[in-house]
Amino acid sequence: MIEDPMEPPNTNAGRFVETSNRFARRQLTIGEKRSRKQLLVADSELNRAQLSQEWQTMTLGVANLGHRAKTMAAWASSAALLAAGVSTLRRGPVALGNVKSSWVQNILGGARLGSTIWFAFRNRGQKDKRK
Repeated sequence: MIEDPMEPPNTNAGRFVETSNRFARRQLTIGEKRSRKQLLVADSELNRAQLSQEWQTMTLGVANLGHRAKTMAAWASSAALLAAGVSTLRRGPVALGNVKSSWVQNILGGARLGSTIWFAFRNRGQKDKRK
């Protein structure tokens, strides 16, 4: 009888196939995790860009609100000054004696004083900004 020079069958072949399958599953899982990570990073970048845009919109809104408030303050100051001027022109000669002034005159006098102080501080603030 002639001996066959072939190698005996490998008994570890089944274990090799099992190890290959586990390795392939692990690689697939790693690929899925990498894909998930890339998706999360992309989503994070989108959220960051959206937050930046919303922040810019909010900043512009606050600046616009501040501008409107300054405009309203200027109008209110001018209106108070005008009302004080009109009340001064309408007022007749002051009678000597113990005459009570009305609450409207008190308010207009306070507005006149407030507008004078407002313009004084506002002009001083604008001069400081120019320096």
